Amino acid sequence: MTLTTLLILAAALIGIGLYGALSQQSFVMLMMGLELMLNGVMLAAVAFWAFSGTGAPEGQLLTIVVMAVMAIEMALGFALVVAVFRAKQADMTEALSELKQ
Repeated sequence: MTLTTLLILAAALIGIGLYGALSQQSFVMLMMGLELMLNGVMLAAVAFWAFSGTGAPEGQLLTIVVMAVMAIEMALGFALVVAVFRAKQADMTEALSELKQ
C-alpha cells in the first residue's frame, strides 16, 4: 500500500464517521461515528510514521495516545448513556428536551 492509498482510506473513515456522528439520533451510533473519526486519525498518523523513513517514535506515540483517548471516551460515553437512560428513559438524542434535572 502506498501513502496516498492509506490517506484516502483515512479520509474515508473520517468522512463516514462525521456523517455517522451528525446524522444519527441514537447515542450508540453517535459514539460509533466518533470512534470511526478517531480511527481515521490513527490510520493517518501511522501511515505518516511508516512512510517517513526516519524511525522517529512520534507516530507510534500519537497512536497510543489516541487509543487511550478512545478507550476513555467510550467508557465515559457509555456511562453517560446509562445515566441518561436511567434518569429519563431516553435512548435517542431527540427524546431529550433538556439535560437539567
